[in-house]
Amino acid sequence: MTLRRADPSDAAALARIHQAAFDHSWSEADFATYVASDFVWIIGKPIAGFLLVRAIGDEAEILTLAVDPSARRNGHAAALLSASKRDLVGHGVVRLFLEVAADNLPALALYEGQGFTPIGVRKAYYRRENGPTMDAKLLSCALTTAH
Repeated sequence: MTLRRADPSDAAALARIHQAAFDHSWSEADFATYVASDFVWIIGKPIAGFLLVRAIGDEAEILTLAVDPSARRNGHAAALLSASKRDLVGHGVVRLFLEVAADNLPALALYEGQGFTPIGVRKAYYRRENGPTMDAKLLSCALTTAH
């Protein structure tokens, strides 16, 4: 598995993968901005998935994680999470946060396996294209040098 930090030339591929993964996706221009200012890790050659994190001080938040539908169930998301946690520790981050749709059971299992624990709920946070809104579960993970 090839794992590296993203650069601006990856923005189109990131937007394509995000569009395949989410009802409300971000544009290529959005990703070009994120790559320039935040932590973005990608996996695969060609790109199979990515993880986008914004760090402020000693805390960070996962803004999005997506794996191309054709590349799922191959450990890419777990590898991205592990690599990002190690890198963030090196940048002085001690706690990582995220929100995930309450009905996204595969993602919840992934995050639990990576040491995340529930810390709250945002009611009716996610708007669905063809369905009801969904609560977001807020999760947190303490980062240590063991990551």
